Amino acid sequence: MTKIYAEIIGTMILIFLGNGVVANVILSKTKGHSKNGEWLTITIGWALAVFMGITVAAPYSGAHLNPCVTISFAIIGKFSWKMVPFYIFSQFIGAMLGSLFVWFLYKDHFFETQEKQEKLSVFVTFPSIKNLFSNFLSEVLATFVFIFISLYLSTEGTLFFKEEKYPIGLGSLGALPSSLIVLGVVLSLGGATGAALNPARDLGPRIIYSIIPIPGKEKSHWNYALIPILGPIVGCVMASVFYLCLSS
Repeated sequence: MTKIYAEIIGTMILIFLGNGVVANVILSKTKGHSKNGEWLTITIGWALAVFMGITVAAPYSGAHLNPCVTISFAIIGKFSWKMVPFYIFSQFIGAMLGSLFVWFLYKDHFFETQEKQEKLSVFVTFPSIKNLFSNFLSEVLATFVFIFISLYLSTEGTLFFKEEKYPIGLGSLGALPSSLIVLGVVLSLGGATGAALNPARDLGPRIIYSIIPIPGKEKSHWNYALIPILGPIVGCVMASVFYLCLSS
């Protein structure tokens, strides 16, 4: 599996499972449909989606699965800038495929759901209170925290034995810290906008939503779409620069 295929497949898994848990909770007549505790269920589902996407892609591409992660690693010198466009394109393709699979899986339940806003929410983030400046600031701050902490992650320990040291990999559990960061950030900072944290996570599914034949669907709200794209990018750049300042 090449790096590009790994990013496509890993991001596809991320979005398929992440948007899938949203569909399971909010669409009508699903087994998981609930009006109580749905925020916690959705947030945990997204965190587990991160874990599974990283588990598959990490051995091959490093499992960025997010343009913000790719840009941040390039800024701090841990990733080649020439590979950035290829990774980002792959992530958008994976996000589109993942959201398309959600539509296939829950197609009957989209027909049963009457609320237009809920159909849209399966695919994209949308603010609780629409205030573009506040929404933008929310995305910037949430992504700043997410990326800044992520840049300090270490998946290796060190074992000292007879004055020699040996790295100890965490294997698949190396995906767990990133999942916990997403869980903590979204639970604490996602109340205003849903905390996209990932431009591909919002734009890819929004494109798919705008073209698939969902009956009685809400408009795609392209006038808001720049917020979950530019906000996370600004946040990741700020976090990377701050990281470099502290590391110098």
